This record gives sequence, structure tokens and C-alpha cells, in this order.
Amino acid sequence: MVDWSAAASPRKGKDSIWWALLRRKNGKVRLTRRENPSTRHAATKRLANVLSAITDEGDRVLIGFDFPFGYPSGTAERLGMPGLPWRHMWQAIADDLDDAPDNANNRIDIAERLNERLSGEPFPFWGNVREEERPHLVRRGRRRHSANDLAEWRLCDTRAKTTSSVWQLAGAGSVGSQVLTGIPRLLELRTDPRLAMISHIWPFETGLRHDPRPQIIFAEVYPSLVAPAPERNPVKDARQVRTIAAHFATLDETDDLGALFAGDPALTPAERTIVETEEAWILGA
Repeated sequence: MVDWSAAASPRKGKDSIWWALLRRKNGKVRLTRRENPSTRHAATKRLANVLSAITDEGDRVLIGFDFPFGYPSGTAERLGMPGLPWRHMWQAIADDLDDAPDNANNRIDIAERLNERLSGEPFPFWGNVREEERPHLVRRGRRRHSANDLAEWRLCDTRAKTTSSVWQLAGAGSVGSQVLTGIPRLLELRTDPRLAMISHIWPFETGLRHDPRPQIIFAEVYPSLVAPAPERNPVKDARQVRTIAAHFATLDETDDLGALFAGDPALTPAERTIVETEEAWILGA
């Protein structure tokens, strides 16, 4: 399980990248690794190597990232993207993101350009972390969503209730910058030559179900669904990745994990299509 960060410089400790790996051996689940890489570049390379080593041993892996995998329904269409919405959005963000090995990145520029294309005004993205004024991106005070706008929340966010909006780039609990810096790195992992033929992204490539075929399942997770277990590590993010990994491992042991891949059973057929093609879903919501 991976706690992501959109930091603009190398960072460790609080508000940085943490990931934890739990493995089952001889019927027992234990924490085998927990690491705190200082950059997204280092984290991606390390995760690719670890995933490759695990799958070479014949094991299957559920790897969760704590940022949204998609945007509210209709986003790709408003950007003039034909075909499969999630795939076009992912590729467009990956093509536009410059994310240097030292974490310097242009995510704010990407958000502003998307605002200009989506609305011609500083909307729906907001949260300019830089001091300069920008015509299509404000620090705060963005107008409210109206009936003709893209939605503030995805379908799964309305279930989880405490999640942040994908449009918020900065401020307490924000996740928008993590999406813009995370999706390109996730796509890098998905297309790594060692992993490409044995990986699927849930629910985009699997549908809302458990797919037994791939060795690696990439999924969106929300660690705050489970209270972090107490331990000596003072960093909340470090405790959260271990706790959410242990949570899913326990469900797997009792054969209750597979059911979570169906999402919310109350979804209508139309909502299922939205989730499977554009918005994604939080595992366990």
C-alpha cells in the first residue's frame, strides 16, 4: 500500500511517500518492508523492482495507491477526448507532466491549462500554491459548481463522504496534485516491460469484479477508511500504509477481499459504466 506525495522537492517523514509491503508465508502475514523514498522517481523505480521480484516468485500482489484514479464523469468528453475516457485522460496527463528526479514538477501549469480548456475560467481546479497571479487558477475562493458544470465529486466520493475533491490542488486534505503527479507514475508501472503482461488496473481493466488472471492488481485505496493501528512510528502516513495493508490482508485470509472488487452493489448499470470507464472506485467504499 502506497501513500503518495506531490512534494516539489525531495522529502522524507511527514507528508512524503510511504509504502508498506505485507506478505503471507507459511500461513502467516507479516510486514516485510516499509520504506520512505524521498522522491517520486525513486519510489517508482523501487516499486517496479519489488513488484518484479515478488511476481518472479509466483506470488500475486494487490498494490493500492491513495489518490483518485479518475475524474468526474464527462471530464474527458469536455476536453474533446474520444474513446475510452480513463485511458485518454491518463495518457494526456502523463504526456504533459514534467516530473524531475528531484520532484520539481509542472502540475500547477497542467491544472491551469485544463481549466482553460474545460471552462475558460479558473474552474474547476483550484489551489495555486505559487505566489504569482494566474488567470485560470486561483489560490482559493473558486466559485460554486452549478448544474451545467462537471461534478465536484465522483460517485465513490459520495459513498466515502470524507474524501477530498479531485479539483483541490492544495490545502488541508487536498488530493488534486497527487492525482496529477501520481497517474503518470502509475502508468509507468503499468507499462513497465517486466510488469505489463501480468498487471491490470481495477476497475478500468477488470470491470467491477475480482479478476483472478493478473498477478498484479493496481487499485485506488483510501487509508482513512481504517483507523491507523497504534505503533512506535510517529508518522501517521507510515502507520496508515501498514494498517490498510493489514486490513486487506485480513480480509483476504477470511475470503472476504474478493467481494470488495464489486464496488457498491447498489450501483445502477449506468453508474457501473461510469465507474468502469472514467471515474474508478475506492476499494472498500
